[in-house]
Amino acid sequence: MRLLLTLPLLVCLSACSLTPTLGRPAAPVAASFPVAAATSASTLPASALGWRAMFGDPRLQRLIDLALANNRDLRLAALNVEAARAMFNIQEAARLPSVSLDASHARERALAQGNSGESRREVNRQVAVNVGTSAFELDLFGRVRSLSDAALARYLASEQGRDAAQIALGGAVAEAYFAQRLADEQLQLTERTLTDWQQSLELARLLKQAEQNSSLDVAQAEGQVALAEADLEARRRALAQADNALQLLVGSELPGDLPAGLPLERQSVIAPLPAGLPADLLLNRPDLRQAEQVLVAANADIGAARAAFFPQISLTASFGYASTSLGGLFDPARQVWRFAPQISQPLFQGGRLRAELRLAKVRKSEAVAQYERAIQTAFREVADALAGTATFDRQIEAQLRAVSTAERRLALSDLRYCAGVEGRLELLDAQRQLQSARQALLELRREEIANRVALYKSLGGGLHERDAAEIAAVTTAQ
Repeated sequence: MRLLLTLPLLVCLSACSLTPTLGRPAAPVAASFPVAAATSASTLPASALGWRAMFGDPRLQRLIDLALANNRDLRLAALNVEAARAMFNIQEAARLPSVSLDASHARERALAQGNSGESRREVNRQVAVNVGTSAFELDLFGRVRSLSDAALARYLASEQGRDAAQIALGGAVAEAYFAQRLADEQLQLTERTLTDWQQSLELARLLKQAEQNSSLDVAQAEGQVALAEADLEARRRALAQADNALQLLVGSELPGDLPAGLPLERQSVIAPLPAGLPADLLLNRPDLRQAEQVLVAANADIGAARAAFFPQISLTASFGYASTSLGGLFDPARQVWRFAPQISQPLFQGGRLRAELRLAKVRKSEAVAQYERAIQTAFREVADALAGTATFDRQIEAQLRAVSTAERRLALSDLRYCAGVEGRLELLDAQRQLQSARQALLELRREEIANRVALYKSLGGGLHERDAAEIAAVTTAQ
């Protein structure tokens, strides 16, 4: 019994670690972003701004809700977390002795030699009850602890990976939704343009019948209508593909009771967002925290590989009772115990242990490189989004002026054509210019909204669901 009581002391004396000290690598990026962020009305960082507050379109909010519930990629990320947690629990259990209760009842008939030299048959019976531990490794050099630390870091990395997947999913749904809105509005614009050009073609044919224009004008109008019809089919295809992409992200068929969507020019997407400093990304982006935990796990694997060079001491011990009859089993005179420590020192393994240590060090170097690359990628994503924030407003303003100018040109060209001052070719060119300018404006509005979404994601936003009222309450409390 005293031997079993010494097990907790042995456990406490174990777990000397050979894991090297891990220092966070310096961020391989500039100390500040190349484009300064504009001041935001919200004092909260993007990572604390809920996606319901970020996206005001009720249709988009419903779609994100459906995606979080049904998307298969997010479901796989959650299952990976459960698997990593189970692996950690398995590895953590190896740090404690496993205690078992064993009971046995054996009967056998064997030949026994009598005093007269004759053999006779005997029936033997033995009953035993034991409590003990088997092959418990005393972690004197920290091998088991290092493996447990590595499993814990991988579990934490999987949790951060799930959060990163959720942020990516929310942003992808928003981008796909705005692409769908763009395709729908471009289709509507093309339909209106086709209707206008069909009316213009009808007018050209009437004028031809009245001998007030030539067959060339009719041919030009017919060609313009044909181009619009071809463009209409392309817009229909683009809308169908946008619907398919959005449905794939949502993970289920889109329900018929979705709220009506807002047009692009009325979309309520918060901008600008505070960017902070590059170092803040390490605190706000789950993918960077995931890369950091992967690095911690790789560093712990080095400790386990180092400890494999040292002796491994395992302990098997038991205490119990054994008797030939059940009635006298727990007689103090029937007490039995067994204590069997075992030590194993590697002598020759053909270089396997050294190769495993080199592999662990290489894996750590890979984790460092992946961590630094993740930081650089995050820095570029924020910098690109800030560059867009600084230029999109002025570009949209200029494009609005271009649309207004094209509208005035078309009106003047129509008047001059009706007055017979200029030919139909100039009128057709003005119509095409206005159509192109309006399509470009729609595309530009979608790109500007997508840039806001990209900045929101790159700053770690999209993990929480807080709506505008909750954000206002938090801001007031601060």
